[in-house]
Amino acid sequence: MAQFYFKYGSMNSGKTIEILKVAHNYEEQGKNVVIMTSAIDTRAGVGVVASRIGMQREAIAIEDDTDVYALIEKMDPKPYCILIDEAQFLTKKHVYDFARVVDDLDVPVMAFGLKNDFRNELFEGSKYLLLLADKIDEIKTICQFCSKKATMVLRTVDGKPVYEGEQIQIGGNETYIPVCRKHYFRPEI
Repeated sequence: MAQFYFKYGSMNSGKTIEILKVAHNYEEQGKNVVIMTSAIDTRAGVGVVASRIGMQREAIAIEDDTDVYALIEKMDPKPYCILIDEAQFLTKKHVYDFARVVDDLDVPVMAFGLKNDFRNELFEGSKYLLLLADKIDEIKTICQFCSKKATMVLRTVDGKPVYEGEQIQIGGNETYIPVCRKHYFRPEI
């Protein structure tokens, strides 16, 4: 019986590497997987899943109006697994449609993404993944300033922390830092 997974972690926790590893393992066994990602993240190009260590793969770009259930239902052969990168950018409808993929099509779905944004608020996709996922796992990394577990993302502009602004601003290490709670509130310490 298929299950719906949400694997979340802070920036630099290895979420994309995990997707690429899982895809490789399935494909080594001759099982086809479908990799999907949000069309919002264009750092490596639209429809490209790319890790910070240089590995990347083509993926299906999910737009706001993409009917993911219909897309997957039409696939022949049926995939053994759906892997989603940048799942925090999914809409409520996408998350519910992926739950239907698991329940009605019996295809496992593994969604990977951030849980909370730089304001320490849930992303829409993360909120509904936390509500609907059968299994929720944290992928851990450490704070950039100490050895504690990073649970938050600090947005910076010119090296200074920013706590207000638009929720979505695409960026990498130049913009976001994985931090623990203490250093989220007091990064100068």
